[in-house]
Amino acid sequence: MRKVSAGLVCIGAVSLIVNLNAHAPSGAIFTTVADGSEVNFNIYPSKEAVYLDGGPGVGAPQTAAGLDDGIYVFMVTDPSGKTLLSTDAAACRRFSVSNGIINSVAPSGGCAHVTGLDEDHGATTVQLMPYNDTPNPGGEYKVWATLVEDYACDLAVIDCGVQGNNKHGFIPRHSKTDNYKVGGNIGEVDIRFFPDFNANGRRDSGEEFIDGLAMTWTDTLGGSNVKWSNYDPSLVVFHEAHVEAVEGGRHKFSIYNQTGCTVGAVLKQGKKTNKNGPQEVYVSIPQDFNGSDTVFIDVACVQ
Repeated sequence: MRKVSAGLVCIGAVSLIVNLNAHAPSGAIFTTVADGSEVNFNIYPSKEAVYLDGGPGVGAPQTAAGLDDGIYVFMVTDPSGKTLLSTDAAACRRFSVSNGIINSVAPSGGCAHVTGLDEDHGATTVQLMPYNDTPNPGGEYKVWATLVEDYACDLAVIDCGVQGNNKHGFIPRHSKTDNYKVGGNIGEVDIRFFPDFNANGRRDSGEEFIDGLAMTWTDTLGGSNVKWSNYDPSLVVFHEAHVEAVEGGRHKFSIYNQTGCTVGAVLKQGKKTNKNGPQEVYVSIPQDFNGSDTVFIDVACVQ
């Protein structure tokens, strides 16, 4: 087992390494097909079709931060994180990041996953298979990625179980997560940004939505990811930072000042929240949330 100076915690017969200086990596992970193309609503025709990509994120400007450079490990679970679906050893699920994008699965050696090539910026995409079918009745899956030094188990094993906030070796607050589905319908939360020229907290005529702005989604387990507002009618994306296949439970959406947006009013489903300015918006998703359901969060950017 690798050594980390930060600390060693023993729970039962399993030794867990804890990196006290760990944090969630910058940038984003997202699922794609082999060539890096985004898929409508994150719904895939088969498990084999799903690949992992990473970097600044879909819709991000060129100046956006990519993933922190280093070696990562990933896994696939059900949305609750209780059931590990990946069936090979963690050591076989490693990839490296250089200059903010995935560039190789060489750290996995001879058991490395199949790869593709992102057609947009030359990143390596990593097939998530092999993994089992999800027990989730809606066909939902969750993919996780964390730096190897923040992985809390032995890389030689497939699964060290769930113990407290450790989900099969992944600590949610140190991990990037994203959700997807194989077949079926999907529900989503969409965040939109608009210029509030007269600072009245509502979108008036002529105040068109702004693309290339970011927010951070934290899922029900504490894993997080960055999403960027984007426009792609072919994927039914209309100036939204979209979070798809959200599982039932309480999700957090962090809204913050950034280049191009000083946050004013924030509206959830058309109603202003209790304060203006940067804030965290919580959305409780029902267990039967499906393809006909969308929650909108609109952010007024004071000009």
